[in-house]
Amino acid sequence: VAEAPKPIQVAEIHFAPAEQPRAFAGVIRARREADIAFRASGRIATRQVDVGATVTAGQELARIDPADIALSVRGAEADLAAAEAEARRALADAGRSRTLLAAGHVAAAFDEQRQTTARSAEERVASARAALELARNRLDHTILRAPSDGVITALLAEAGQVVGEGQVVMRMADPTEREVLVQVPEGALPDLAAGRAEAVLWARPGQPIAAHLREVAPQADASLRTYAVRFSLPAAPDWAALGMTGTVRLRAESAPVALLPASALLDRGQGPMVWKVQGSRLVAVPVEVAHLGEARVALRGALAEGDKVVSLGPQLLDAGSEVRVVQTRAAATLR
Repeated sequence: VAEAPKPIQVAEIHFAPAEQPRAFAGVIRARREADIAFRASGRIATRQVDVGATVTAGQELARIDPADIALSVRGAEADLAAAEAEARRALADAGRSRTLLAAGHVAAAFDEQRQTTARSAEERVASARAALELARNRLDHTILRAPSDGVITALLAEAGQVVGEGQVVMRMADPTEREVLVQVPEGALPDLAAGRAEAVLWARPGQPIAAHLREVAPQADASLRTYAVRFSLPAAPDWAALGMTGTVRLRAESAPVALLPASALLDRGQGPMVWKVQGSRLVAVPVEVAHLGEARVALRGALAEGDKVVSLGPQLLDAGSEVRVVQTRAAATLR
């Protein structure tokens, strides 16, 4: 009498990444941001731009009241004129002294003194000319100009406020190169370079953007104990604006694995294997265990998407046994 087919429960194989992607929330920032300040001190007279304004290189952004610095320019011009007049007198004295020395009417020491005075007068003219040039530069620095093309992201001073030289009054960003800034715990640092990354912005979650690791902070934040990591977005679309919030997902570069319930795994001394159902017969398929958990196991081997594998009681079966499938479930639903 032929043996009746043995009833079996099987799981249908579906492949999944070997590791679940890790995700970190972040904000889109410009790669290059600059704090802009006047190179002169004084009261801000006018401001020509607001937050969000797009500016071009050399465009006037704000202006300091130039009255005080204009007075310093006038004083420097007067000092230069006085130094030049003194230099002309000293040179004339030096010329007359040289003539008298040649005629023997004065001593050499007297002539040397006149020549030294003339050279000193010439140096004072050079010093006064440099002071005037510096004063004129400071007058030009009362106008704050954009150092490059960009977008104004912050205003830190207003018209009527007195600011010092070098005090930041605006912040400007270059939007052409955008990146995502995230905070990463130290345990995730080894995964950064090993996998590929993509950014998913909360504004459009269905449109992931390719991301590339650009920079990892050399030191952890003192309060958060996390590392600031920047991912560049070389193909960022126009709608990905500065300040948008999103998530950077890290995917490990590894071959996908088949997820099965741990009860499907069998080892009879020749290594781990599973029973694959072919028609009404069983075929032993050697596998490699990528990860073994309490309820599920991740396997690599000669398995294909959609294959059916015995998921319960494989130790009770033999190769070539005739079987009858009584229940089929997706591997992901088995516990």
